[in-house]
Amino acid sequence: MAAPATRLPAFDWSALPSLRLRARALADGAFAGQHPSQKKGSGVEFGGHRAYVPGDDLRLLDRRAMARHDKPFIRELQTETDRALRLILDASASMGFQGRGPASKLAVASAFAAALGRVALASGDPVGLEILGGTGGRSLPASAGREAFERLVGTLENLQAGGDLRADLPTLDRALGAVARRARRGSILVLFSDLLDLPAEALDRYAALASNGRTLLVVRLLDPLERTFPFDGPVRLVALEGSVEVETDPSAVREAYLKALQATEQRWSQHLAARGGRLVSCGTEEEPIGVLRSILRAAQEGRR
Repeated sequence: MAAPATRLPAFDWSALPSLRLRARALADGAFAGQHPSQKKGSGVEFGGHRAYVPGDDLRLLDRRAMARHDKPFIRELQTETDRALRLILDASASMGFQGRGPASKLAVASAFAAALGRVALASGDPVGLEILGGTGGRSLPASAGREAFERLVGTLENLQAGGDLRADLPTLDRALGAVARRARRGSILVLFSDLLDLPAEALDRYAALASNGRTLLVVRLLDPLERTFPFDGPVRLVALEGSVEVETDPSAVREAYLKALQATEQRWSQHLAARGGRLVSCGTEEEPIGVLRSILRAAQEGRR
């Protein structure tokens, strides 16, 4: 007789108005136990191959693998150490949108980021934060300990969506440049974004961070209205970033819109997978604990 399916506990956003409480409830509901301490990085035991990306240590090039496959491969080794978690949060204006979801995309992303931070800190791993756009937030260096979670939550609670990253490439470069300098070997980098209004260069800039044994994740968050485009009759669409306004018939553009949405997701997913990374796509209306479990699984798969 088949075992009954695991029922995810209900998560009531309105009953937990505090980000601190939301993060704790998410983490406690989605994760039990600690991750294994063994991971890929610099060490003494062979842990597999992956494709070379610019910035990797040339001493780890495997000439035999290069001869077999006619392209450069890096030897990955096992080590016993902690793994730093670096959270990267898109706080541009489009992330402030709330349609039919329980909260804005930025609020949901902040809850997931805080919950992931709590999971990492509970395992003794340092957590850092970098913010793309927005107001009221600040970057946090990777740190561990009891106070690190309070600093993370305090920063996220003060963060407000704002700014147009598509027209502000220097902001993106500064933030990702800081991550490249600070994220240690073997770090896990998690970008929370809707991927709607990022500069065209954002994908390559982020993918370049896969060097030095880092694992890349992207959590794409969309509101139900953005995922399905369910409008009827003439509508006027106003961009939250920039000054674009469009009057259109949804039935005439829905198919093209959904195809463009999917094409963006596939491009990011394929680019990340080529570097050992993963993309998790979700809606703000989905069961949060289930989504957090998917993010944790993706991180484990990326490590392998």
